[in-house]
Amino acid sequence: MQLFYNPNISESDTSFSFDKQESRHIVKVLRKKVDDVLHITNGKGWLFEAKLTIAHIKHCTVDITSKSLKPKRAYNLHLAVAPTKMNDRYEWFLEKTTEIGIETITPVICDHSERKTIKTERFEKIIQSAMKQSLQCYLPKLNTPIAFKDFISQDISGQKFIAHCEEMDRKSLKLQLKANENCTILIGPEGDFSVKEIKMALQHNFIPVTLGDTRLRTETAAIAACHSVAFVNE
Repeated sequence: MQLFYNPNISESDTSFSFDKQESRHIVKVLRKKVDDVLHITNGKGWLFEAKLTIAHIKHCTVDITSKSLKPKRAYNLHLAVAPTKMNDRYEWFLEKTTEIGIETITPVICDHSERKTIKTERFEKIIQSAMKQSLQCYLPKLNTPIAFKDFISQDISGQKFIAHCEEMDRKSLKLQLKANENCTILIGPEGDFSVKEIKMALQHNFIPVTLGDTRLRTETAAIAACHSVAFVNE
């Protein structure tokens, strides 16, 4: 099954028209024809099955033949991850965690962050593509970048963890995770969190954790944390 994404389609629609760019992709790239079946999601949990009624390079129209609301996961995972120096590494993290399963992503600007300014437009496209590839119907939310101290000062419910590499008391993330509970995990930049940031997180009731015996890159640590949460909730 190939999944299309369009945030403008709603559960009350009986037909739908694609824009010029999507129509060209449907006709020229995928070579879809009238009466072919398409599957579409709006990223809000709805999966639509539709029949192609007009297959034009500039204007494709479908009639919606069925729809279903997919259940949400029993938990919400929020990863707050410092931007990496190289954008492609952060994009890799976005792609893989979306495939594994995540609800919210927040870029967090830290004391040791080498990249403090990021553009989220391309990040959004990476997430949308990964959602479609992995056949999911809920689009993860990408928040705007925020300073570390502002992030941890928010009212955050559920389990809260900070993964760091400092030689201080840390617990194993996989042993701390509880199934079916919301979870927020902080992942630092290439230079790790500063000692000041770690102390601030502990003051806000974040539990310090380790992700294993080896030192992981920022993007690898985020993916490992995401998979740990998914594994616990299987």
